Amino acid sequence: MEFRRITQLPPYVFAKIDALKVAGRRENQDIVDLGFGNPDLPSPVGTVEKLAEAARNPRNHRYSSSRGIPKLRQAIADFYQTRFNVMLDPETEVINTIGAKEGFSHLMWTLLQPGDAALVPSPSYPIHIYAPLLAGAEIRRVPLSTHADMFANFQERYEYSWPKPRVIILSFPHNPTTACVERDFMQRVVDFAKEHETLLVHDFAYADIGFDGYCPPSILEAEGAKDVAVELYTMTKSFSMAGWRVAFMVGNAEVVGALAKLKSYLDYGTFQPIQIAATVTLNEYSDFPSEVRELYQSRRDVLCEGLNRIGWEIEPPRGTMFAWAKIPEPYSELGSVEFASQLVQQASVAVSPGVGFGPGGEGYVRFALIENEQRIRQAVRNLDRYLGNA
Repeated sequence: MEFRRITQLPPYVFAKIDALKVAGRRENQDIVDLGFGNPDLPSPVGTVEKLAEAARNPRNHRYSSSRGIPKLRQAIADFYQTRFNVMLDPETEVINTIGAKEGFSHLMWTLLQPGDAALVPSPSYPIHIYAPLLAGAEIRRVPLSTHADMFANFQERYEYSWPKPRVIILSFPHNPTTACVERDFMQRVVDFAKEHETLLVHDFAYADIGFDGYCPPSILEAEGAKDVAVELYTMTKSFSMAGWRVAFMVGNAEVVGALAKLKSYLDYGTFQPIQIAATVTLNEYSDFPSEVRELYQSRRDVLCEGLNRIGWEIEPPRGTMFAWAKIPEPYSELGSVEFASQLVQQASVAVSPGVGFGPGGEGYVRFALIENEQRIRQAVRNLDRYLGNA
């Protein structure tokens, strides 16, 4: 039987690394898992307590609203005003989504169809590639690195694309490359989008995770941004609420309304006790992201200092919960999947192969800062022994 849309999806390369982890642990191999970006930090205590309280109320067991309850939408609007000095109308410019991936994927359904094109960074978080493809559109890849003139790359690929991309997808701080931008970059892409009548979609997953004093900018801070842009903000990383699936799309009212219309046919929103707990979190635990950021920065320092000490050169990232590392010589010829496989089997360290983020990621691996500092130091010692056998 042919399964229409999923036939175009490639094999999930991360599955090979996952299988090797499982096999190794069955043989009592102590694997330090720095692969999947699944936060290990607990959610705020008060958030959990509020969830339990709300779940005991039978009135919250009924269908909720796919747009998000009014108090939750007001809470994220207040958060944006405090955090980014951005004013949002909670009735028309905010919608709750069941995680950022759900919101992004369904947004692509409203914006793209066969014959359309989207501009997507390369390498890229996989959903940024495959959500447009699943909507029937084509993608135009924009080479991305921590050193390139990123705006020039976007501009050039747009000019040489046909059909002209209807949507430009952005995500900074960037997963997997950890590339970061300043406010002037956001202003330039907003001005460009207005000139070319295209829409900007900014996935702001690491909004609160900037290091060494760096504060990641919201695209909505740019003048005129709400004319051409929407942004996805998630509580997954900032508030360590990955499994809760609470995110928001904010910005252009027309686009928010379009997603709301589609979602009204598809879902009844997140379980209401989760929405209530998320509301309390935004209102009462706004300092929690600072604790998360400090912890990830400390882990980043341990990992990057350790890798550089053993001869694996890496530039410390300015944001995200990841480190993006070029495969050292003489291992580059192995390719990222085989190299990552060897790290699991011979060094007991799991990382993500770069090619899993698209062909632009080949030659790199991604470390996720999801183990404590002691375990990261152990990983560095393991890697030192492995690299010493070259």
